[in-house]
Amino acid sequence: MKNTKKGPNPLLDLPESTLEFILKRLSPIELCAMSEVCTSLRDRCQSDHLWENHIKQKWGKVIGDAAYKEWEWHITAAKEGNFLNQRTNGSLGSFTGAWPNLYLASYFEDSRFLHGQRSNNFLMSLYFSLESGRFWFPAQVYKGLMIHNALISYDSESNTFQARYQTGGWRFLGKNVDWDLVRVPAVDSPPNVMHISDCLDNLKPEDHIEIQWRGNTQCPYDWWYAVIGHLDSCNQNYCLCQYSDTLIVEFRQYPETSSMRRTRLSRKNNGEQGNQIGGYYGGIRKLHNEEEIETWKKLFPLQIQDSTAFSVKEIISRDIAL
Repeated sequence: MKNTKKGPNPLLDLPESTLEFILKRLSPIELCAMSEVCTSLRDRCQSDHLWENHIKQKWGKVIGDAAYKEWEWHITAAKEGNFLNQRTNGSLGSFTGAWPNLYLASYFEDSRFLHGQRSNNFLMSLYFSLESGRFWFPAQVYKGLMIHNALISYDSESNTFQARYQTGGWRFLGKNVDWDLVRVPAVDSPPNVMHISDCLDNLKPEDHIEIQWRGNTQCPYDWWYAVIGHLDSCNQNYCLCQYSDTLIVEFRQYPETSSMRRTRLSRKNNGEQGNQIGGYYGGIRKLHNEEEIETWKKLFPLQIQDSTAFSVKEIISRDIAL
């Protein structure tokens, strides 16, 4: 009679380096299938070091430290059984700010997904939570002439994202948001907190920057693209603008005749600057990455015609309505 008893798995007889080589080349679905073969392969296939590459390859452009911290928050909550909104099985992430201006840093739609073994597989569970769209994570979204801080969720059917504001009643910012319009948050500051600039003393004409702006002091900040300009008194042949306490910020996405084209800020003032008429300017970050600059420039041809119709009051009203 033929012996049908299963013997040792031949994969486990391979040299360690060979087995590792094979596992690193498996797709996420193949890794999951391999993890069902035996206990030893399950532990290997679910280990973080194998899933780290898959996370970086697909999600590295849109998730950063803030998203990882929030995911750790949800994993810890799952292990401790500490869930809010039990009626909807959702898990709220961390909050910043004070009522009524609270900002939610993440949201997990179905906390039951993390029950049991999945809560021990940090990166594997993160990958499939991103893929399924269950995990709403912090990111920044290009929309119009600005960048919004948002929570986004992946839609695998369309290979795009849907985005919601981090405040104001969980409202939609947009659907079918392309990958090119999403980025990792450029700074660690929450949307309601002014970014502390570290480049003011070194800014000079033609430097590319992003600057925080909000319509009133109760709104979160958005980020706007701008270029440092010359003082009105400068003839540009012997430019000393970089030594002046006055900083000229030019929003060249607006026409020369627009009142939004130029603003004057104090280089020595590290606080919020502005007023109720023109809005309030916060922190500045200098752009060193050419890819970031080109992304902004590509957006302008799509938006510049509409921007000519914006007045200062219309922009402030729109920002308040958001």
